[in-house]
Amino acid sequence: MAPSSTFVGLPVIPPQDPSLTAKSPKARGIQKVFEAIEQSEGAGATVRRSIGTPKLRNFSPFLMLDHFTIGEGAGFPDHPHRGQETITYLLSGGVEHEDFAGHRGVIEAGDLQFMTAGRGIVHAEMPAKSLDGSPNVGMQLWVDLPKDLKACEPRYRDLKSTEIPAYNSPDGKVSVKVISGQTHGVDSLQELAYTPVWLLDVTIQPGGSIEQPLPAGWNSFAYILNGTVTWDTGVTTQQVPQFHNTVFEQTGDSIKASVPEGEKEARFMLVAGMPLDQPIVQYGPFVLTDASQVRQALYDYQTFSNGFERARDWESEIGKVMAH
Repeated sequence: MAPSSTFVGLPVIPPQDPSLTAKSPKARGIQKVFEAIEQSEGAGATVRRSIGTPKLRNFSPFLMLDHFTIGEGAGFPDHPHRGQETITYLLSGGVEHEDFAGHRGVIEAGDLQFMTAGRGIVHAEMPAKSLDGSPNVGMQLWVDLPKDLKACEPRYRDLKSTEIPAYNSPDGKVSVKVISGQTHGVDSLQELAYTPVWLLDVTIQPGGSIEQPLPAGWNSFAYILNGTVTWDTGVTTQQVPQFHNTVFEQTGDSIKASVPEGEKEARFMLVAGMPLDQPIVQYGPFVLTDASQVRQALYDYQTFSNGFERARDWESEIGKVMAH
């Protein structure tokens, strides 16, 4: 990395990683599989939450995973964050965001936004008007920040769909958008999130298969957006359908996925992250390492201090549609 870089995170592709360089990689086993049930969230939005539920809590560094749908007149009006990063990946439609530091923008289908809350941010996320009235659908992942970075300055990094490198298998049956991480010699753009996370958007046609190495010891899961995926652990195979989350064992070097001939195309998000050796104490949008810090965050937010100064008298323009 260039010495002039101000990036304070850890490398997204760990150097000399034993799993990424394994000569005969061993497939990871499956820890659990469960369906993400639809629920209401925000103002009029619906989400399928699979991390941050009793079935899977604090799967470090992951705090929450929502597969969201927000129609017109719904959304996530002004709200604070401290101590985590959020990664928003839009699958269809558009989402506007605006924060108290004057950042404002729109992400569209295929785009991402990496938001580091750090010591404090207040923002709104609202649907952009779609021309055909279709809902705005996407994934939002909350990632814990290492404790020594929880007080960092907030920041944004947008990643446009045109900036995301892709891998296509020689047989044309597998395509991978390499949002973060690497696959088959294709590396992502760097410096997206402070906590190292891999995000791969994988589509497999009938008759296709992929073996994907993951960094050693990282926690990993796959959320299925469409179709049914067959996982091969080397010992057993398991078919997992749409809207289910597959949590993999920490041991092993790679995951193997395929779609049999005659089935429908399948698409899944494969996510892996470096576990952080620290406690997680979460109260709504505040994620710290002990209860006193959470109380401090509430106090700071209520008194517009220690990172929340700009929240005083601030109101987003995009959130005002909810108020009327």
